[in-house]
Amino acid sequence: MPFDITFQPVKVLVDGHDSEGRLIFADDQLTGVIVRLDGEAHAPEHKGRWHLEAGFGPCEARIAPRRASHWTRPKPG
Repeated sequence: MPFDITFQPVKVLVDGHDSEGRLIFADDQLTGVIVRLDGEAHAPEHKGRWHLEAGFGPCEARIAPRRASHWTRPKPG
């Protein structure tokens, strides 16, 4: 049976730059925290995309930082 996925807007302090975030819930359980990349430290092609800051349970990620770019996606609906 598929999860009921919901997003909750939240402000996240990451290096004083990336503050627009979303908490991701699967069946009312926190599974991830994503943040929109908008700081000056980000490459222009990454600005506006989303980055998984923390994943829990089925969204837990243990990948090398150089491969983390596949976690960036356009803004969720």
